[in-house]
Amino acid sequence: MEILKVEKLSKFYGEDNNRVEALKNVSFSVERGEFVAIVGASGSGKSTLLHMLGGLDRPTSGKIYLDGEDVYQLNEEKLAIFRRRNVGFVFQFFNLIPVLDVEENISLPALLDKEKADTEYLEEVIEMLGLKNRKNHLPSELSGGQQQRVSIGRALINKPSIILADEPTGNLDSKNSKEVIELLKLSSRKYNQTLIVITHDLNIAEQADRVITISDGEIKCDEKMKSKEKIS
Repeated sequence: MEILKVEKLSKFYGEDNNRVEALKNVSFSVERGEFVAIVGASGSGKSTLLHMLGGLDRPTSGKIYLDGEDVYQLNEEKLAIFRRRNVGFVFQFFNLIPVLDVEENISLPALLDKEKADTEYLEEVIEMLGLKNRKNHLPSELSGGQQQRVSIGRALINKPSIILADEPTGNLDSKNSKEVIELLKLSSRKYNQTLIVITHDLNIAEQADRVITISDGEIKCDEKMKSKEKIS
């Protein structure tokens, strides 16, 4: 079942001779539960694409449908609510609140939504992330790998339909990188969530169901990894 549909998405910055075309007429769709890796050189447009998929930046033209909702027909207030409830973000920099402990950082999106985090689900997420013995620790008392686990928990707490991860292993060593990707894959399978990861690490890309290669703001290749079947 289709969870995400992108139609002729373009993003331009500046005008006339100073115009930069970050994305040009990008179209694709993603199935529920699919793990998609987006790869490309620095400046290729992949982060711009991810930000627009998550409702963080508006396109110059084109459409994005997430779970049937025309995302950019929403006003700013409704878009913020939709994003908080339907999209989980994991970034290269953990962006944790330094004065909040692990449990509070993970619960933050629910609190911003004026809801109390589901206690049973919160404990389940903390257990899955291996943070049970760290849940009352502040970010400064955690390793980089543990901090990224907290950011994954924060992305999961509102039970979003899609997880968007932008270079989630960029600040981690190889051991922690492997563990973080395994956790993202586990959560995707366990909660039937779609996972879209931007990465420069080919080892991570090879674990995806599908790899989309972006170059100069355009999709150059869209390949299903298991069957090596290219998507036209």
